[in-house]
Order: sequence, then structure tokens, then C-alpha cells
Amino acid sequence: MEIRDLTQAMQAFVTSKGWYEASSKRQQTPRNLAISLSLEAAEILEHFQWREGPINQDELAGELADVTLYLLQLAAVTGIDLEQAVMNKLKINATREWDTE
Repeated sequence: MEIRDLTQAMQAFVTSKGWYEASSKRQQTPRNLAISLSLEAAEILEHFQWREGPINQDELAGELADVTLYLLQLAAVTGIDLEQAVMNKLKINATREWDTE
């Protein structure tokens, strides 16, 4: 499955819930999606708080899926080609150096 397929599946789900409607209580604006993405990413940390690994792998997988879905949706509503953005960032990172002192 490709990012495009995941994005389409996510958009079909959001559309079916009516969350793209202006009157929705869960309006899918870039601001709201960025907040939701951050909150879901923080929930991943709960699986590692006070321990080295998650107790429940399935719950961690669900949180990672939530982060992915919000990321895909944020990219979609802002018109960002996430695949291209990732490739561009990898090119930039390839020229960077870390841990040089």
C-alpha cells in the first residue's frame, strides 16, 4: 500500500463522518489537525514512561496509526505531497553531519 492509498482511505473515512463540513464540531482545519497530531504523538510517550518499552504492542500500534492518520490528513489539507517532502528532506539530511565536535 502506498501513501496515496492510505490518504484516500483516511479521506473517505473523514468524509463519511462529515468532519470536512464547515458545521462539524470536528472541523478538519490545519490548526486542529496539527493540535491533534501533537496530542496523539504525546500519547506514544505514555507507552514508554517509566519503562523501556510498551506493555501492550497493539495499543502502541494504534497510537502510531493515529499519528500517521493525522499526518496524512494534515499534508492533504495543506496541499503537501508528503512523499516528495520526505524525499527532499532525506536529500537535505544526507548532506548534514551530526555528532561532530
